[in-house]
Amino acid sequence: MKMSRSKLLVPIVAILLGFALGAAVLIATGRSPVDMFYAMLQSVSGKNLRADTFNPRYIGEFVVQSMPIMLTGLSVGFAFRTGLFNIGAEGQLMVGSIAAVAVGLGIQAPPVVHVLLVLAAAMLAGGLWGAIPGFLKARFNVHEVVVTIMLNYVALFLNNWAIVAIFKSADSVKTAVIPETGLLKSAMLAELTNGSRLNWGFVPVLLSILVYWFIIEKTTFGFSLRAVGFNKDGAQYAGMKVNRNIVSSMIIAGAFAGLAGAVITVGTFSFGRALPAAEGYGFDGIAVALVGGNTALGVLFSGLLFGMLKAAQPLMQSQGIPKEVASIIQASIVLFIAMKFGIEYLMKKLKPKKTTVEEVES
Repeated sequence: MKMSRSKLLVPIVAILLGFALGAAVLIATGRSPVDMFYAMLQSVSGKNLRADTFNPRYIGEFVVQSMPIMLTGLSVGFAFRTGLFNIGAEGQLMVGSIAAVAVGLGIQAPPVVHVLLVLAAAMLAGGLWGAIPGFLKARFNVHEVVVTIMLNYVALFLNNWAIVAIFKSADSVKTAVIPETGLLKSAMLAELTNGSRLNWGFVPVLLSILVYWFIIEKTTFGFSLRAVGFNKDGAQYAGMKVNRNIVSSMIIAGAFAGLAGAVITVGTFSFGRALPAAEGYGFDGIAVALVGGNTALGVLFSGLLFGMLKAAQPLMQSQGIPKEVASIIQASIVLFIAMKFGIEYLMKKLKPKKTTVEEVES
């Protein structure tokens, strides 16, 4: 019970300290932190307290910003829980996007079937891309951090080459529009949220969170994966297939990130895009996983938190607040999470001591 309280309190303290630091930066530059908090509240609730207006479009965009980083958070978190550091969620996401475009443009199928094929292809592509560092780690003990970082660049250039050479982009920026049968877009959801980009992508995201929880917490397969993460040699001595588990873990992690690529491509947009640089979803996923404690529920809430920070940036700019303040808050939260043992030490020191019977009698 004490451990669970600690795991809950440390992220809360880190988040509060992060927001406090962001507020301090604004005060130091002569701006009011109240405007920042108003912008954040409006991005989540759609309610403008100053003008007393309500616009559900902000809620839709808030959910749209949260979805892909939840999936990359699951990707990073799954690898963490099994003793691996997946820095390659960004590349796995891009490869998933390529596969989603390929199936979306290259296959004709009924509406529901088509979009399911798109999502499955993206997960398969992301999983195979994740299998590369998993295999190299298992077979040759090549560190997965180095391989995944390098594969991010390979995926970026592969994506940009595919957009022009394979999908015949007319302007070298984006592909043709994917047919509606292969899209997650919904006119009903857009209408409900006043023209936002909200789409059915939240359904596979929520299902992914449930699958993550079930595999990690409720299956013997998940237990064996975690056992390898805790003690590789001990797991091998117990008869577990360590190398197979390493590859399996990276495949599943890559599948989550690949799904994020599909949600962006056929949900937020309707086409494949050439990218000048990585968009940062994979690196945001690292922050989401760390703040969420690598648990399914934690990733859900931390994904919403960082989604709010992203969605609030345009509103902050309209109030004269630099959007970089949101990045400062995000980075400082991760920094304070990294100072976990220091926060726990301070909490222990500040906790009032219980008076024993012997001390009262003396």
